[in-house]
Amino acid sequence: MAGKSKPVRRAFVFGGGGVLGFAWMVGALTALEHELGIEPAPDDLRIGTSAGAVISGLLGCGLDVDEIRRHQIGMRLPEDPPISWNYDSDSGGSRPPRPLWWPGSPRLVWDGIRRPASVSPMLALSGLLPKGRGSLQPIHRVLDSVVAETVGTGNWPSRTWIIATNYSTGRRTVFGREGEPIAGLADAVCASCAIPAWYTPMVIDSQPYIDGGSVSNASVDLLSGQDLDEVFVLAPMAAVDPDSPRSPVARLERRVRRSITRGISKDVARLRDGGARVTLLTPGPEDLTAMGVNLMNPRHRTVVLHTAMRTVASTLRDQRRQEGFSTPQAGTG
Repeated sequence: MAGKSKPVRRAFVFGGGGVLGFAWMVGALTALEHELGIEPAPDDLRIGTSAGAVISGLLGCGLDVDEIRRHQIGMRLPEDPPISWNYDSDSGGSRPPRPLWWPGSPRLVWDGIRRPASVSPMLALSGLLPKGRGSLQPIHRVLDSVVAETVGTGNWPSRTWIIATNYSTGRRTVFGREGEPIAGLADAVCASCAIPAWYTPMVIDSQPYIDGGSVSNASVDLLSGQDLDEVFVLAPMAAVDPDSPRSPVARLERRVRRSITRGISKDVARLRDGGARVTLLTPGPEDLTAMGVNLMNPRHRTVVLHTAMRTVASTLRDQRRQEGFSTPQAGTG
């Protein structure tokens, strides 16, 4: 009698990307489900940074991709979990409120000067930027309500890692991982979303935290040594197949994307060298056009979501053809 097949050890990594990055990831997850029949399961590890932290939190609480997508496009069913969110205003709008006037973390700036090998220029810049005045209370309210309806107030969803940055020390913090600081899910997600100079840092147990993307946009490197068979990386701020825009602002944005892509690609290569099958999905030229340069503009979210559903589905079909209908290894959306 043949034994039972061994379950696939799988992880999903959701990178940062603002309001439109969130919409793109929902579209990409929908394409994964429709094309390959794959969606995050309770036993899968979920790592989320910034916008990806929101998705990881919702999925960890048991919401499925279809429920999240229906809410995004305004077609919620009566049986869907209640999500109290105004897409036009609750993210704080497409521009940040005027920040405070002094550096947010002088200690982080000083550490960047004293220890440049340990504190990256991006992280030191985060300390130099002033503290934002934007509020993450709407996100906190949503996560609180979802937690209460699903896993129960005070509980942490299993296999969910939320990435934030300690604004005093610059240390990357992995909420939900054994040995790391303890926080409620809503607090951790808000910490991960606290973009420097845009939102007020999130204080947890007397420590200030900011966006986890200040250290790494997706933190794919955390999966090294996790003994995984399959990894799906959704990185809306990367671009494996970028376009060539004419606008100076857009060209600068693409330079940032290239830097993020290089870092994620190196981490993905290490995972593959370790034997994991890795699918890297990033926006392609059509997605980038739909997004524009302001990833916090909520007016484009439904267009971005529907574009991602189509482009990522096309990418996955191409991968399957190229690989003889095996599990895909890499790609762009």
